Amino acid sequence: MVLRMSRLMLKTLRDDPADAETASHKLLVRAGFVRRSSAGVWIWLPLGKRVLENVSRVVREEMDAIGGQEVLLPALLPRENYETTGRAGEYGDLLFQLKDRKGADYVLGPTHEEIFTQVVKDQCTSYKDLPVILYQIQTKYRDEARPRSGVLRGREFQMKDSYSFDTTDEGLAEAYRAHRDAYIRIFTRLGFDYRIVSAVSGAMGGSASEEFLAPAAAGEDTFVDCPACEYAANTEAVTTVVPPVEGVAHGPVEELDTPDTPTIETLAAHLDVPASATLKNLLVKVDGKITAIGVPGDREVDLGKLGEHLAPAVVELVTAEDFEGRPELVRGYVGPQGLAIDYIADPRIAPGTAWITGANKNGKHARNVVCGRDFEVDRYLDVVTVRPGDPCPRCGAGLRLDRAIEIGHIFQLGRKYADAFQLDVLGQQGKPVRVTMGSYGIGVSRAVAALAEQTADGQGLCWPREVAPADVHLVAAGKALQTELALEVAEKLHAAGVRVLLDDRAGVSPGVKFTDAELIGVPQILVVGRRAAEGVVELKDRRSGERVELTVDEALARLTG
Repeated sequence: MVLRMSRLMLKTLRDDPADAETASHKLLVRAGFVRRSSAGVWIWLPLGKRVLENVSRVVREEMDAIGGQEVLLPALLPRENYETTGRAGEYGDLLFQLKDRKGADYVLGPTHEEIFTQVVKDQCTSYKDLPVILYQIQTKYRDEARPRSGVLRGREFQMKDSYSFDTTDEGLAEAYRAHRDAYIRIFTRLGFDYRIVSAVSGAMGGSASEEFLAPAAAGEDTFVDCPACEYAANTEAVTTVVPPVEGVAHGPVEELDTPDTPTIETLAAHLDVPASATLKNLLVKVDGKITAIGVPGDREVDLGKLGEHLAPAVVELVTAEDFEGRPELVRGYVGPQGLAIDYIADPRIAPGTAWITGANKNGKHARNVVCGRDFEVDRYLDVVTVRPGDPCPRCGAGLRLDRAIEIGHIFQLGRKYADAFQLDVLGQQGKPVRVTMGSYGIGVSRAVAALAEQTADGQGLCWPREVAPADVHLVAAGKALQTELALEVAEKLHAAGVRVLLDDRAGVSPGVKFTDAELIGVPQILVVGRRAAEGVVELKDRRSGERVELTVDEALARLTG
């Protein structure tokens, strides 16, 4: 059916919404694709729903191609499932929680690992039932404290989540590769510019983990890539390249009088040394236990990175109250030597390196504090914020940083959830075998916004054909003659399988129609205008701006060829 704008529920806006900051938020609202229902909750209007369904269609086709079986699980789920895996606590306030009239606890599902595990436990009892890949496209819920950027970061969103179940690690690796290849096809078909980067598994658990990122100024993820090789990673997954420590003999620890120097900046200025010569010790609480994090003084601790490494433990900064009753913790003058708390350090704090650091006395620091001689590191973690120019862990060249939107994430979960729910099948030898899992997500509604971010221009949206709400935006720019010819052309295009959005609105000026066509962003704009009586129309490519006048037959041939 030809989609006629004279009958379409569509209201475009000339001005940006007052609260919109990102291009996708502004344009999806202005073009009439979405409207805000409440904070972080969006209504998908007819044109937006078409784009959303087109993204879902591509995802379904590629998931089906690797043998995925589509199911639909409930969004309303018993809280006890998430308590079994510990994720109720991990999600914390992000989890929408409610009680039914009998007082039973429920949540609105943020992801469905637990429930899929239970489905397979119920349905699959023998190794002959596996491997299996199950997927769904479903609404998810997360109680974001500050939902923003339109549909990019909402409290309710559409997501494709799939799960593979195998009896062997080799089978899991094969399912992981199949999903990876499917994701490459999906994001290529959708028209994305994207990067595949190494990631950390964090609270999801498991081993291998990769993200699919769409570079965009509105992105909330930061990733690095190397101009000299193919290395790319989320900043949380970057590993530190530590140069060899020179075998230099260091003198004994020397206590320094450093009044009023509780910060690295004041200390470095007082001693006239570079900040990189100092050792910064940040105190945090890990599941309530005070822990010191040591990094070079010229670097910052990436708390997100630290949290990912220590997940599912909860990491938070210490407060003034935490120093009460702890005289050995001198605020602003903490050093690792003699500390009776856990000490985590960046790999740059290598054995044999000497530092200027706190002396655990007010107004005092210490020089020549040597790692391995004067203090020990309990655990090494890459926890510093990555900077442009840091060495590539693969080839040593300077890394670049960029912002991106996460559009997909794949995990080899292993047996975390199978262990929690005792998911076993009868193996070939007649004994129970613990199942291993993979988890694979695509943000379907987020993909719509991410595409808008990447493809929009100064005039409006500019959709790739695969996801556009129509193939051709046909504009009747005139009165009865133009409208009659436009209707005739629209029917012929529709009969040939071309999706047509026809602007046949009466009483709307050609200028407004042209502006709306640019704003809505269908790939081809066909104008029936001043030369309609001659049977001549104008075809414009929305992305390139190229225009050409054609006869009606030539236009039909080009658009249906």
